[in-house]
Amino acid sequence: MPHPLPLPREPDRLSHASTYSMSDASYIEPVGGQRYPIDQPRWCSNEGRPLLVTPSSGISRDDLETSDKSLWRYRAALPVDIANPISMGEGMTPLVQRQWEDYRPFFKLEFLNPTGSFKDRGTSVMLSYLRQCGVRSILEDSSGNGGSSVAGYGAAGGVRVKILTPSSTSPGKIAQARAYGAEVQLVEGPREESQAEAIRQSERTFYASHNWQPFFLEGTKTLAYELWEDFGFRVPDNIVVPVGAGSSVLGLHFGFRELMKAGQITRLPRLFVAQPLNCSPIDASFRAGSDQVVERHVSKTIAEGASIRQPIRLKHILAALRESDGDTIAVTEGEIVDALRKSCESGFFIEPTSAVASAAFARLIANGAIKVEEETVVMLSGTGLKAATSVVDLIQTT
Repeated sequence: MPHPLPLPREPDRLSHASTYSMSDASYIEPVGGQRYPIDQPRWCSNEGRPLLVTPSSGISRDDLETSDKSLWRYRAALPVDIANPISMGEGMTPLVQRQWEDYRPFFKLEFLNPTGSFKDRGTSVMLSYLRQCGVRSILEDSSGNGGSSVAGYGAAGGVRVKILTPSSTSPGKIAQARAYGAEVQLVEGPREESQAEAIRQSERTFYASHNWQPFFLEGTKTLAYELWEDFGFRVPDNIVVPVGAGSSVLGLHFGFRELMKAGQITRLPRLFVAQPLNCSPIDASFRAGSDQVVERHVSKTIAEGASIRQPIRLKHILAALRESDGDTIAVTEGEIVDALRKSCESGFFIEPTSAVASAAFARLIANGAIKVEEETVVMLSGTGLKAATSVVDLIQTT
């Protein structure tokens, strides 16, 4: 695996003094502990391993910029001061309570973000940081929502974007990325081939992967801060999240852990990872009590956004689940379709990947893992508008 590219030299790059309040933040490689300067963007360690950003000390409600109606109201929790963010009003998504059998869960409508998915949280922070560092041209690999999000925010921020995506990606997601002006390269084979091709091309263009670049997680952690505010500066009992590579569940864990550190909450909510059984490596490892990839047969799933065979941050996801006393649920294709239909009947037009979370919630209440008196959030991650024909076909043919 190639090393990260050096920081691009751009004539319009601003000075550090005018753009950064650096504190002690740095990139850190969790396995060996190596640290790298935060003002030199990179996507992996010198050994080719994933990086994180050193944890924030958290913030209190007094640190919120309440006049900002976007995730940037939580900018004090970010590791660097971003003077001019690329923002389209991401975050501040509705939290809607609905009846589900005898339960009244809260649905977090992340599909109402500007490009139609929760990925906008991570993209806004990641691209704002990279642009501030001088990066003006990037690569991204994605099975759909990540690519369309990066393409949209690249257009908004004047950053040139190339997306590598599986040839099997929903046409609506490919069309959306192209409409934003991104170059799209279709890659034959499974999802992993798109990543491999992006890494090969990263010798020429900065690889701004939503799975690798750790500032993406700094954006998704704002979901934890937002839920804390949604619930009157406390936390719910349970959060059910559809997961592929894990940026959503890791962001939640990082954010809630920072709130604990800051003394704003006294407990972590239980995190539940929902995966399609047809591609469920996190569930396989968690059930086996292992921190390594455990072999489980993989086949095609209608939840294309969760079709990640080998999540690069598997150990961190498993640690987040164990620390929060959470669990994993792997649901069948039939359960996903049933939940998709019920979600649409409730007014939520979501993509099949989002319905994985609803299906997992149904399973959790059926087996008694979640109690009726508990406050439970089900995260609906992506809009059905990007795969409208497929959604209608699924709910009408079964």
